[in-house]
Amino acid sequence: MNRVTRISSRIRSGVFVVGALLALASSAAAQSRNVDAAGVALSGYDPVSYFEDSAAVKGLPTITATHDGATYRFASAAHRDAFQADPTRYVPLYGGYCAYGVANGHKVKVDPEAFRVVDGRLYLNYSKGVQSRWLKDIPGNIAAAEHNWPALRDKPRDD
Repeated sequence: MNRVTRISSRIRSGVFVVGALLALASSAAAQSRNVDAAGVALSGYDPVSYFEDSAAVKGLPTITATHDGATYRFASAAHRDAFQADPTRYVPLYGGYCAYGVANGHKVKVDPEAFRVVDGRLYLNYSKGVQSRWLKDIPGNIAAAEHNWPALRDKPRDD
């Protein structure tokens, strides 16, 4: 093997390794957020509506913003602008996974209409039935979820 061939082979190997590492990092980041195959968070619901309207409102596919690799949809440009000004205020905790599930050591999908804003933070639940259990001990469930989330963050969803 001549010198040029060896160098070319090393470059290709390096490019492959870098690509593989980026794919792994991207995969881990995607697992930490509850998004659909297109990268849309909250099943397309407007995150600002939970705070401003006290309701789960579907966002429009034409009014979007991206934060932390997830695409969020909004019911109005004003909601999008509010989100862009302070996204961490509006994104759901635990990557948008079920707060009760995380409190119990599981990462599960949510019903975007089973929500609660507590102390200015958005919590989602798997269903309204699960939410009724979560509501029985909000402080205890939040404490348990805060404890469990670091270990669950980059693991795949359970369901």
